Amino acid sequence: MKISFLGGGNMAAALIGGLADKGFAGADLQVVDLQADNRARLTERFGVRAVEGADEQWLAADVLVLAVKPQQMKAALAPMVGRLGTQLVVSIAAGLGLDALSRWLGGHRRLVRAMPNTPALIGAGITGLYADPTVDAAGRAAAEQVLSAVGGTVWVDSEAQIDAVTAISGSGPAYVFHFIEALQTAGREFGFDEATARRLAVETALGAARLAAAADEPASVLRERVTSKGGTTEAALRTLASAGWHDALVAAARAAAARGRELGAELGKD
Repeated sequence: MKISFLGGGNMAAALIGGLADKGFAGADLQVVDLQADNRARLTERFGVRAVEGADEQWLAADVLVLAVKPQQMKAALAPMVGRLGTQLVVSIAAGLGLDALSRWLGGHRRLVRAMPNTPALIGAGITGLYADPTVDAAGRAAAEQVLSAVGGTVWVDSEAQIDAVTAISGSGPAYVFHFIEALQTAGREFGFDEATARRLAVETALGAARLAAAADEPASVLRERVTSKGGTTEAALRTLASAGWHDALVAAARAAAARGRELGAELGKD
C-alpha cells in the first residue's frame, strides 16, 4: 500500500514513524509540505519522498492522508480537484465534515474522517473513525491500518459522533493534564518539591489508567474498591462531589462537542 500525506507536521510525522515501525518502507510513503525544513527533516529521518506540491507521483498513492490545519484545507485541496481516481482520502483535520471535503475535492466521496489525539505522538493514541457510506470494507481496513500505527482505533456509527470523539479523546488529554496539574499543586502545598510533586501526580495517573485498561470491571467499581468507608479517599471524593467535579467534567465534554460542531459549520462554508 502506498500512502501520501498532505502536510508534514507533528501528527503526520507520528503516523509516518508509526508506519515505518510497522514495516512500511520509505519508498511507500510520500509527503507534500510547503516548508523546506519539514521536507528535509522527514526525508532524513524516514527516507520518504517529500515534495512542495501534489505531483502525479504523489497522487498515485492508494491512500491520501489530509494532515493540514482545517483553516488551510480548502486552499490545500484546490490543486487536487479533477485529479483523483479511486484513492482513499483520510482526513485528520478536526471539525471539517465529509460534505465540505467532498465539495472541495470536486465531488470525490471515497472519504474517511479520523480524529486521533496527541498521545499518538508517542504511539499511545486512540483514534475515532467514520467512513462515507460509499467506502467499502477494503477502504475501511486501509484507513484503520494507517491510524492504528499510532495506537488504538474505534469506528463510530455516524459522522456526528466524530464531534463526540473529539470531545472525549481528542480534547481528553487536556482534561487529564489539568487533573495532573491540580494534583501537582496539592503536592507542592504539602511541601514536596516540584519534581517530586510531578512524579507522584504523573505516575498516579499513569498507573490508574493502566489498571483501568487491564480490568474487566467499570471504572466506578475500581473507584469503590479504593474508597474505604470513613477513610481518606472517601473524604476526598466527598469534597469533589460537593464541588460538582463530575458534572463539570461532563459539561466540559459537551461544550467541546458543541464547539466542534460550530467549527465544522464555520470552516466548511464555501
